[in-house]
Amino acid sequence: MRVNEGGAETVASACAGRADPPVLVVVSSLSAAGPSDTGRERVEGDAPTPVSNYGRSKLAGERTAAKYAGALPITVVRPTIVFGPADRGMLEIFRPIARWGLHLVPGREERRYSLVHVDDLVEALLLAAEKGERLLPGGEPGQGMYFIAGDEQVTYAQLGQAIADALVRKSPAILHLPAPLVKLSGAIGDLTAILTRRPGWVGGDKIADVLAGSWTCSSAKAHTQLGWFPTATLAERLRETAEWYRQAGWL
Repeated sequence: MRVNEGGAETVASACAGRADPPVLVVVSSLSAAGPSDTGRERVEGDAPTPVSNYGRSKLAGERTAAKYAGALPITVVRPTIVFGPADRGMLEIFRPIARWGLHLVPGREERRYSLVHVDDLVEALLLAAEKGERLLPGGEPGQGMYFIAGDEQVTYAQLGQAIADALVRKSPAILHLPAPLVKLSGAIGDLTAILTRRPGWVGGDKIADVLAGSWTCSSAKAHTQLGWFPTATLAERLRETAEWYRQAGWL
């Protein structure tokens, strides 16, 4: 909360205090909205139901910034899973496939995911700053807000296959991890972070999001109002990411 809520308060207050307030684009997260229902993408007007502390802190940041909607132009952008060069989160999915031909899938429930490459997200942020809809005091749900995601929605198993294709590897072996084991890995991650005093990639809060359901959203509003569209397919972006990892010596 100190960073996501307090940070939003600090920046919004500073912007509002200027004689000529700039446009403030708040980079939130799909986690602030919560998981999507089976077969239905999240849209901007849906009531938020975050399931993790991270998601709740992001939502708190949005609501704190919204208090300044009468004083400066504000737009909220909620990206889905972001990946690309230098991303260590996606690297943890790439590595088992690259090294052992193994793809670990949390749980047995079939969940679907939206993803967006960092380059496409940056373009969306620039468009939102330039011509995005703004928050209004007492505005309708979803006013001044955009979901940003690629067009493709994949299951975790399909993502593993797509990564194997990007790595030019054969189809990976799929290993479904029981939910209790996934939760245990989160608890171990929390303990490791405490002992090393360094946050890890996996923790209990992250696992809460992972096991909550599908994470999909519609970017139709961004398409219509901002003219934003992904500039490459998921397969192409995964190949670019794989190449960056290789050149950086991460794989």
